[in-house]
Amino acid sequence: MMDKVQLPEHPIFKVVAEAADELGVDAYVIGGFVRDLVLKRPSKDIDIVCVGDGIVLATQVAQKLPHKPKVSVFKNFGTAMLRAGEWEVEFVGARKESYREHSRKPEVEQGTLDDDLKRRDFTINALGISLNGDSYGTLIDEFEGLKDMRRQIIRTPLEPGITFSDDPLRMMRAIRFASQLGFDIDPDTFDAITDNKERIKIVSQERITDELNKIILSPVPSYGFKLLFASGLLHLIFPKMVELQGVETINGNSHKDNFYHTLQVLDNVAQVSDDLWLRWSAIMHDIAKPDTKRYHPKAGWTFHGHEDRGARMVPRLFRDLKLPLNEHMKFVQKLVRLHLRPIALVKETVTDSAIRRLLFEAGDDIDALMKLCRADITSKNDIKVKRYLQNFDKVEKRLVEVEESDKLRNFQPVITGEIIMETFGLKPSKAVGEIKEALTEAILEGKVKNEFEEAYTFMLNLGEQKGLEVVSNKAVQGKGE
Repeated sequence: MMDKVQLPEHPIFKVVAEAADELGVDAYVIGGFVRDLVLKRPSKDIDIVCVGDGIVLATQVAQKLPHKPKVSVFKNFGTAMLRAGEWEVEFVGARKESYREHSRKPEVEQGTLDDDLKRRDFTINALGISLNGDSYGTLIDEFEGLKDMRRQIIRTPLEPGITFSDDPLRMMRAIRFASQLGFDIDPDTFDAITDNKERIKIVSQERITDELNKIILSPVPSYGFKLLFASGLLHLIFPKMVELQGVETINGNSHKDNFYHTLQVLDNVAQVSDDLWLRWSAIMHDIAKPDTKRYHPKAGWTFHGHEDRGARMVPRLFRDLKLPLNEHMKFVQKLVRLHLRPIALVKETVTDSAIRRLLFEAGDDIDALMKLCRADITSKNDIKVKRYLQNFDKVEKRLVEVEESDKLRNFQPVITGEIIMETFGLKPSKAVGEIKEALTEAILEGKVKNEFEEAYTFMLNLGEQKGLEVVSNKAVQGKGE
């Protein structure tokens, strides 16, 4: 007896069933939606496969839905898509595929449901639910996907070497599903990933990075990275990260393995934030350590300047990985550059000046920076970690106090470059920049309040020291009016 599945109470399923019966075709819900339904995971993307013309079925369904949604047709792929409320529904005719050696684009022809299920990547995605007549709600499971879900295993429906050689992106997808679901990868399937890893080179970087981002966003991302590393895929798609791995020992002195430290920091961040770019900051924060590693007989292992070197590396790494070169990249770059600063404050007497500088440089990203820095405190010694985190609490308290009194987050000096130029009759020049920088320094040091009169007087004194004459006091008059 075949299992029956309770489909969600949504009119789309009954409408598809009616349209399929009218057209005399068999229709099935297939793939990821069925997997998530069984695993009780939320899903809004529905794939409908019919043994016939999927575009014709989509058009018929749209006519029967109350709001008659627009059908988007992709003739090259033989697919059609429509929206039913919050749900996105894609229709395709059952197909069979054959691949050529140097291409991910298959040759496609019409096929049976069996053909369509065989071309699926993993058994947990090769599930279908019938939408026809008496068999409505019947689960089709030709490759024991249900059993693999219970065993929490990722396995290919066909011989895994063929599956991965045909479409190498599936190797990334196997690791992504394992990481998202917390499943194991079947040993034969994992061996096939290792054997076929070089095939990943025919896949576009954009598609690889899309899967990588999904691994990074999984509940325990280190698991996915350990699988990428063990399979050899990480060496091909992100070699700079692999360089972090390993421990060197000289005269009995060893440094920690920065690859596994990075993964721990990533997991720590994942516990407190779903922000992809904060997670990327965790991945990148020590990326320059292999390039800055030095051994000194007295000091031992050092990584001086790895934060600045790492920040300079971020744009190139983002470009190589086809990540966006926009404010997200700048955010990661900033956090990499500043990630040691709060930790340095823990080690010394915290001056208001140091706190002001951190607030000024971090701006609105101060909260994200503090999350990264807390995550960066890793040690097998729990007492040491606890003591560090308690010191961090003190730093965060001081940050709040100074921010409330001085309002220095994203602050701009009240004396602008325009006021300096107008007062001394200057054009844009080195002197203007020097006065503005000296004024900013004085405010950060707490010598001058960021209030107009006090800052203006300080500016006049700076101008006098440079031998500049006041040619206009319109700015003062403007403030006085």
